[in-house]
Amino acid sequence: MFTLETSSSKFDEAKVNLLSGLTVALAMVPEAIAFALIAHVSPLTGLYAAVLVSFITSAFGGRPGMISGAAGALAVVMVALVVQHGVQYLFATIILMGLLQILFAVAKLGKFIRMVPHPVMLGFVNGLAIVIFLAQFGHFKTVSPDGAVVWMSGQPLYIMVGLIAVTMAIIYLLPKITKAIPSTLAAIMAVTGVVILCGLETKTVGDLGSIAGGWPSFHIPEVPFNLETLSIIFPYALILAAVGLIETLLTLNLIDEMTDTRGRPNRESMAQGAANVVTALFGGMGGCAMIGQSMININNGALKRLSGIATSVFLLSFILFASRWIEMIPLAALIGVMFVVAEKTFEWGTLNLFGKVPKQDVFVGLLVGGVTIVANLAIAVIAGVIVSALIFAWEHAKRITVQVETENTGTRVYVLNGTLFFASVANFQTLFSIAEDPQHIVIDFKHARVVDHSAIVAIDGLAAKYKAAGKRLHLRHLSRDCQALLENAKEMIEVNISEDPKYPVSDNKLG
Repeated sequence: MFTLETSSSKFDEAKVNLLSGLTVALAMVPEAIAFALIAHVSPLTGLYAAVLVSFITSAFGGRPGMISGAAGALAVVMVALVVQHGVQYLFATIILMGLLQILFAVAKLGKFIRMVPHPVMLGFVNGLAIVIFLAQFGHFKTVSPDGAVVWMSGQPLYIMVGLIAVTMAIIYLLPKITKAIPSTLAAIMAVTGVVILCGLETKTVGDLGSIAGGWPSFHIPEVPFNLETLSIIFPYALILAAVGLIETLLTLNLIDEMTDTRGRPNRESMAQGAANVVTALFGGMGGCAMIGQSMININNGALKRLSGIATSVFLLSFILFASRWIEMIPLAALIGVMFVVAEKTFEWGTLNLFGKVPKQDVFVGLLVGGVTIVANLAIAVIAGVIVSALIFAWEHAKRITVQVETENTGTRVYVLNGTLFFASVANFQTLFSIAEDPQHIVIDFKHARVVDHSAIVAIDGLAAKYKAAGKRLHLRHLSRDCQALLENAKEMIEVNISEDPKYPVSDNKLG
């Protein structure tokens, strides 16, 4: 009985992952084609990237269930390179991009993605949700008889909107009836069937470009292997590597939170780097994690490597055998799927945070979301982390205070509270009244922490000022590392071995 139940459970799990892989593959087709066109390369260049990147990262990466492929964030960076130098330089750039990502993984730098503040994560998620939503409206444009690109109107628009509404209704309502088949897959199949049976005139996948092709073939990029080529491709490769890793590792973090599991950032970085090297050698445009398709997969309950591998296999089968039928799928069905993805990706709970969390956190979230929409993900995340760090430094800088006491001997004691570092140095220097202080002054660091070289310099500078005023400064409860770095104040330290703290100071002199 136990064996039968286990076998049944494994079969159900495999079915979920396979069907989800098929759904994701269908949703990836129009995006891969669209991103290829954005980058000024052929649709097959985008589809080959989706096939190879999805397979390698799913089979060997560090986050089962996450889907990778040709991504819009990378496509917008590639445009200038392809226009100025051609697609062969793009392939060479993607190889170098992959090698840089492999070096990132070898250096085990993936762990630093865990340091991204939560407001930055919220901004990233909400910004991408809006980007996914807005990107679908490009499909509402058509070419007029005189060759101008115009918005749809009249019957074509009504049909498109109606099919989108039906798709979304099926996705939301079907799970309440049955979960035997992913609702997204059921919606795509149902709407496609309605369009074919009723003979409705509407835009289809085939309108974006043909997906028919053969097996991807191996070839070395046809570029001169010299320093001039390196000078052309290296800046692009560096930017693409950074954008790809940031989007991938933040998506990994998001899936970790959603599934209460823990991915392996360095392994994922290594797999992504290898995938980009391989895809460039087989005519693909490179890629990274795709949050929209990953959300489809996770929401379907597909958390195994099989789902991503199945996505790759289905995509390749579309190219080789089923292009005719895939090109008949109405874009409205896939737009409806992506609208639902955008809605489910957006963290609606953040709207309730206004007035409940610090204004600084709200600002960071809005900043990251806004920059993601108007610029790109890498700039948004880097800006968010920098602003968060500056806000953190500013807030801690304001929290350094002293409590002034006078001992029986007449010595004035400044009991310091807070963290002394580069941002709090200015406030620290205003806490003392050198002219009014008596001959002997003590600064007690028992409730304070000295963090960096700027703090050491500030203490040394203060000691020099007291010395110039003919007064003696005593430093109490200072860590050994701080003592070793002081110059002017060395002879002013009161050593108490049992009570002096032992924390290190961040300074180059300490190695």
